[in-house]
Amino acid sequence: MSSRELHPAVERRTCTGANDVELVADAYGDPLQPAVLLLHGGGQTRQSWGNTAATLSAAGFYAVTADLRGHGESGWDPLGDYTLTAHMADVERWCTELDRPAIVGASLGGMAGLWTEGTRASRGQQSAGSCLVLVDIAHRADADGVARIRAFMHGNPEGFASIDEAADAVADYLPHRPRPADTSGLARNLRLGDDGRYRWHWDPRSMGDGGPRRGIDPDVFETMARNLHLPVLLVRGGRSDILSLETAAEFLTLVPHAEFVDVGDAHHMVAGDQNDAFSAAVVEFLTRVAGRGV
Repeated sequence: MSSRELHPAVERRTCTGANDVELVADAYGDPLQPAVLLLHGGGQTRQSWGNTAATLSAAGFYAVTADLRGHGESGWDPLGDYTLTAHMADVERWCTELDRPAIVGASLGGMAGLWTEGTRASRGQQSAGSCLVLVDIAHRADADGVARIRAFMHGNPEGFASIDEAADAVADYLPHRPRPADTSGLARNLRLGDDGRYRWHWDPRSMGDGGPRRGIDPDVFETMARNLHLPVLLVRGGRSDILSLETAAEFLTLVPHAEFVDVGDAHHMVAGDQNDAFSAAVVEFLTRVAGRGV
């Protein structure tokens, strides 16, 4: 059955993260089933996981899609703290709430998961989650791809006159996807300002000087990867400009027990580009390593 044909009940959940930031999530399925925490990429919201969460719910999991701090309906940090340390505190809080869920993180969400589990392992602590799925992110990223993402996210600081104008900007950024005729989904990623203009539904400071990589030596991510002992799945978009096959191979050397899936025609936003193939791979992995009677 296609994920688009599934319509599970969705429950809104909240918890409190670092610096008392309220974190908001949607929960799909039965809370008595094994939990999966899904963390989106920078500039996205929890809505990006809708089809995957529906598929996970149908497969017998309790899928919780969380807005990262400063994104979507989650609060903006009062101190402008969007470091990986702050994200780690948020991940740990959700993992406590959900009793060690599987962690599925795309891009920034994956970095938060890697940082959390790598840090805890270095301290001799139990893993926060039962396993880790990294979606098109590993110990390092292609600089040109990162620059392209940052250029898009920092573009149009004056906002957009309409949702259609924002849709045009997204279409230019993602030329491999057809521009949707219905922009209602995109509207959830925008906020209407007092000046009548639409801006992306995330705190601009989250990608500025207070962003996740502030003050971090890039080589430390290699150490974090080496620290991982829990089950790991690395998912790459076959046409990704962020995670090359060479970097994926390096990661598998650093984490020799990790599994790897390359999703055909998907670009960096794997779940959005090829959701059915992506979701099937994740369900298969989680059923083996995180399912209970699924």
